[in-house]
Amino acid sequence: MADFFAQYGDLLLEGTLETLYMTFIPTVIAYCIGLPMGVLLTTTKQGGIMQAPRFNAVFGWFVNLFRSIPFMILIFFVLPFTRLLVGTSIGATAANVPLAIAAAPFVARMVEQSLEEIDGGVIEAARCMGATNWQIITRVLLVESIPSLLRGLSITIITVFGYTAVTGAVGAGGLGNIAFRFGYQRYQTDVMYATVILVVILVCIIQSVCNLLAKKFDKRNR
Repeated sequence: MADFFAQYGDLLLEGTLETLYMTFIPTVIAYCIGLPMGVLLTTTKQGGIMQAPRFNAVFGWFVNLFRSIPFMILIFFVLPFTRLLVGTSIGATAANVPLAIAAAPFVARMVEQSLEEIDGGVIEAARCMGATNWQIITRVLLVESIPSLLRGLSITIITVFGYTAVTGAVGAGGLGNIAFRFGYQRYQTDVMYATVILVVILVCIIQSVCNLLAKKFDKRNR
C-alpha cells in the first residue's frame, strides 16, 4: 500500500484536483446561464407571472435541443468555439467549455422544476401586497425554492462530475483520464480501482454537503 501511494499518490492527487476543477467551474458557469433560463421557462408559461406561451414554447424547444445532444458529440461539435474561447481544445480548461454548455440546459430544467413547486398562493399574496414581477422572482420564487434548488445542485454537480470521466477519456485529464490510461490501456487494475474509490468518496461528500445545506434552509425543519 505504501509503495502504491509513493508511486501513484501524486498522480491521483493531481487527477482529483483536475476533476474537481472540471466539475465546479462548469457548474458555476452553468448556473449563471441556466438559472435565468429556468426562471424564464417558469414565468413565461401559461399562467405564469409574465406569461408568453409562444415565447415559452420556442424557448423550451431551444433548451430541449441542447439537452438532446449526446455529450460525446457535443465535445466535438463545440471544438471551434472552445478553441476560440480558451485558445486550445486540449486539457482541463478546454473541457470546461463543453461541460458548461451541456450542463446549462440541464440546470434550466432543474430550476424550472424547483420553481414550479412553489405554492401559487404565496405568489398571489405577494401580488396583492403590490410586489413587482422582479420582486416576486427574487424574493418569493428563488427564496422559497432554495432547499429544492440545493438538492438540484447536488444532482447537477454529480452529473457534471460524471461527464468529466468522458472528457478524461478524450485527453482532458482528471480521474477519468487516469482510469482510462492505466485501467484500460495498461491493464493496471489497482490504479483503476483507486480512481473508482476516489470517485465514490467524492460523490458521497458532495451529496452529503448539499443535503445538509438543503435541510438547513428548509423552513419545515425550523
